[in-house]
Amino acid sequence: MLPVRSLKPNVTREEAVEHFSHGTMSLVRETMYGPLCSVAQCFVPFQLFRVEIRNAGRREQHIFGLDAVIGSLDLYRFEQLPGESEVVCVETRNHVPAALDEENGKDLVLAKVRRFLFSTGFFRIRDLHLSAEAIPGELYVPYWVGFRGRGTSARLFVMDAVRRRMEGAKVRHLLRNWLTSPQ
Repeated sequence: MLPVRSLKPNVTREEAVEHFSHGTMSLVRETMYGPLCSVAQCFVPFQLFRVEIRNAGRREQHIFGLDAVIGSLDLYRFEQLPGESEVVCVETRNHVPAALDEENGKDLVLAKVRRFLFSTGFFRIRDLHLSAEAIPGELYVPYWVGFRGRGTSARLFVMDAVRRRMEGAKVRHLLRNWLTSPQ
């Protein structure tokens, strides 16, 4: 097992099981997809970037995390670099391998930031300049994965273990591809 540097989770396994197995949505999911069979923790690598945004004479710096697998997930935004109290070292096999190189990651993070800025108001953009600098090292984000199903079919449900929120199709697709790929 390889050690990975991960954000400290805010959701325990017991809390994840409780969330996946109780409540109205759980009853609906159980009816549609079957009972909760298992819950596992999984880690997805993120490359951190320091992004400088210059727009209309203003200069801002932000730290964004881009998934280092294929860059398809939404950006993870940080107010500041995570400190030692926010990071843990975990030995696990349940981590998706990074496959995205730094240069492609830089291009993707700039495109995603640009798309976000334009979505907040095209007419607010004047003389926009973006630059990104990769911060060395990967930081893994923990997720809880709930498996529901009957027989040989299974369906994934994913919770971000830091932000305590259910994730959508992008994260499910990334994890399903990793779980079903030949190792």
